[in-house]
Amino acid sequence: MNDILLPVIFVILALAVIGSVAALLVRGRRTPPGLYSSPRDPDDQGAGGAHGATSTDVLDRPDGLPTTVLVPDDLSGLDDAPALPLLDTVDPVQGRLARLRARLVRSNNALGKGLLALLSRDRIDEDVWDEVEETLLLADLGTEPTLELVDALRERVKVAGSRNPAEVKDMLRDELIKLVDPSMDRSLATHRHADRPAIVMVVGVNGVGKTTTVGKLARVLVADDKDVILGAADTFRAAAAEQLATWGARVGVPTVKSDVDGADPASVAFEAVKAGIEQEVDVVLIDTAGRLQNKVGLMDELGKVKRVIEKQGTVDEVLLVLDATTGQNGLSQARVFAEVVNITGIVLTKLDGTAKGGIVVAIQRSLGVPVKLIGLGEGADDLAPFDAEGFVDALLN
Repeated sequence: MNDILLPVIFVILALAVIGSVAALLVRGRRTPPGLYSSPRDPDDQGAGGAHGATSTDVLDRPDGLPTTVLVPDDLSGLDDAPALPLLDTVDPVQGRLARLRARLVRSNNALGKGLLALLSRDRIDEDVWDEVEETLLLADLGTEPTLELVDALRERVKVAGSRNPAEVKDMLRDELIKLVDPSMDRSLATHRHADRPAIVMVVGVNGVGKTTTVGKLARVLVADDKDVILGAADTFRAAAAEQLATWGARVGVPTVKSDVDGADPASVAFEAVKAGIEQEVDVVLIDTAGRLQNKVGLMDELGKVKRVIEKQGTVDEVLLVLDATTGQNGLSQARVFAEVVNITGIVLTKLDGTAKGGIVVAIQRSLGVPVKLIGLGEGADDLAPFDAEGFVDALLN
């Protein structure tokens, strides 16, 4: 009898083990909830519109804090991001600044060395000043700022009558700092209002690192002890929302996104702000599609996103992300965006990939708004507040 029962028992146990493993695999592959469904345009809805029907499922993390993110399987290019929602340790601001300055010194040193070599010659004649002017123009400083700097330096060198490299370097530093203008307000409008969060829109063309910048900015704000919600209003680029949600997951920041392909971006932005108000967070960051400046319809869409957001509260900050390596082409992009939305600050990315540091001055002069953040590198913490004196010192190191 035992000879008959033992094989049966083994079979039953084996089936039970296989069933348990299969159940775990299915559960592990199941997509976590957390999608805010917002397929319709808020402008097209009446008083009892579809917002009340929005899905707001919440995925609870193991530590008990809610998140509304969807983590994709493909995490390539995201600095080895974890495959599950997991809080990262965010570098403090001062640590990031020191690292970025060191990288800027290495990447842009050619500009400073070139200028100092020219201005330290035994004899500074018209040919030297022509070379100085050419060097500054090649660094994308812009024609007007270049002429201002050269005229000011010519006068100071003439009055001082000095060829001492240290003295010339001090003169050049002073004049460059004046052009970069440390008096501009570079603070971010991310302080919560009495009745609603601060609202920040991030805009720019395709390929400048806009979604990545939003994710990095979320890390900066989290490091400053702020509660943040991300809005994935880039509904045109494949996987943009998932990429943003992954960045949010890494620092425990919820992401509001649509579960409908090609959903109306204004509606997603509206829902993100609505969620931020309901959850009483400090800041709502809205990522927008990378709109080409020559596509009138898309630019109009960007203006619509801003108008729809402001049904619930004024947009406090509109950050334009520009690629520093594009040089003067970035200026034409900046002007078009400024015509559609009120740009309040510039985020200059890939500054480590160019020796044309003068673009900082050119952009500020063109728009009349400050560079507020700079990015150097692909690391998660390679975004920091722009500091005028630190930037010039890095150029002249």
